Amino acid sequence: MHADQLDIPLATVRALVDAQFPQWRDLPLRALDTQGTVNAIFRLGDTYTLRFPLRPRPGAREWLEREAAAASELLGRTRFATPEPVALGEPGPGYPLPWAVQTWLPGVVVTDEALGDDFARDLAEFISAVRSLPTHGRTFSGEGRGGELKSQDEWLEICLEHDPAQRPLWQELRELPRGDTPDTMTHGDLIPGNILLTADGHLSGVLDVGGLSPTDPALELVGAWHLLEAGPRRTLREALNVTDLEWQRGKAWAFVQAMGLPWYYAETNPPMARIGLRTLARIAQDAF
Repeated sequence: MHADQLDIPLATVRALVDAQFPQWRDLPLRALDTQGTVNAIFRLGDTYTLRFPLRPRPGAREWLEREAAAASELLGRTRFATPEPVALGEPGPGYPLPWAVQTWLPGVVVTDEALGDDFARDLAEFISAVRSLPTHGRTFSGEGRGGELKSQDEWLEICLEHDPAQRPLWQELRELPRGDTPDTMTHGDLIPGNILLTADGHLSGVLDVGGLSPTDPALELVGAWHLLEAGPRRTLREALNVTDLEWQRGKAWAFVQAMGLPWYYAETNPPMARIGLRTLARIAQDAF
């Protein structure tokens, strides 16, 4: 998927686990086929998930430590399951970065399912619970999504070269003011691959929680367009009782996130590309 992506064979992972965590040597290990774009995911026994970053990055250990701290901060604070950090692995032969161990969560990962009103109400409950977490005086860090929409201009310009028909919509969305709404805690990445379902279509758990942080609260609304069709989307909005401005800003953040997916992952991760196309189609159907 990425030009600098690391090769992470199963045999390498097995060797790293056996050397660093000998108590797990007898647990079966298998690679998982996921929509993920940041980590290669492996299942260890019935209890653990291993997350191996796919790309080198400065401060990789600090990044994983922040993810673990965020996961600990969210753990048990909603009625929905979220991963518990277990350990950090070290670089070793065949793999140059630290890696993470978390608890395994049962459930069905969302792909192309039609999610209904019950799910929408569950999602609203999760969003409300996350927003209610204390920020402890923290505010948006300035990195990534979650500040002013115009901060995304450089990235959107790259995306608009691939889909110039979206330029008029972005020109409208980028002008939406932040207003005086304070930052709240957000998961920040409520996309299909991070959502787990029960057999009857309720929300059972949320993955990839390491981005938990204070941001524009509208960022948490991206799931309205990533996950829901028009009817359940209205149910989510009613359950959250958000203002018109916040709703439109949520749409704008979903647009920012979706615009890169169709062209960047067209050949290397078609499910992720489809998510982007579906989200953009839902946005286009909604009146501004």
